[in-house]
Amino acid sequence: MQEKTSHLECVDCGLQPYAECLARQKDLVEQRRNHAIPNTVLLVEHPTVITLGARQSANKLLTSEQTLEAQGIDVVPIRRGGGTTAHNPGQIVFYPILDLRELILGINDYVRILESVGIDLLATLDVLAQRKQGFPGLWVSPKKIASIGVRVTRQITFHGMAINIQNDLAVFNHFVPCGLDGVDMTSATQETGQTYDMSVVKQTLKSLLEKALARP
Repeated sequence: MQEKTSHLECVDCGLQPYAECLARQKDLVEQRRNHAIPNTVLLVEHPTVITLGARQSANKLLTSEQTLEAQGIDVVPIRRGGGTTAHNPGQIVFYPILDLRELILGINDYVRILESVGIDLLATLDVLAQRKQGFPGLWVSPKKIASIGVRVTRQITFHGMAINIQNDLAVFNHFVPCGLDGVDMTSATQETGQTYDMSVVKQTLKSLLEKALARP
């Protein structure tokens, strides 16, 4: 019988292009399925990119892809939950590659754990974030500060959560965030006026993830 792995490996990928990180996730999913690696979380910042979710009705670009690409902003369609979102430096993104069977978690419980980790992380930055019923992600009412888009394939998770720490929010003006009309985005810096050491934020996030997802 395969021995269950309780260890959680957190990997800081630094600043990594989205496409490279996505390819890495897919490789890790196969490794996790074959029990070649423990449950793993990638922590990363991305150069500016806009990603389109699997639900086409939630993908509402306000600027043409040609114009965006001329500005150096890649537009990438991907197969994850949710609608359009953006990543750029100063936003922390984490991608858990987990076996939900091992953790004895359903998808809804898993998403709530990710939200709880985000709430706890933002609390350390003096930001009070909350869930909003029926809308995945985190909110500093009425603004959205974190987005979740996950995919689960044969009980292995990938994609994940993006939390706005001190990123340039202007990129969100190019689309309707997550397909929700009238939603404004915010960041920890916009809420507090503070700037943050991203290496410290990542270390705090790593500790919170280990506490939430490692199993005895």
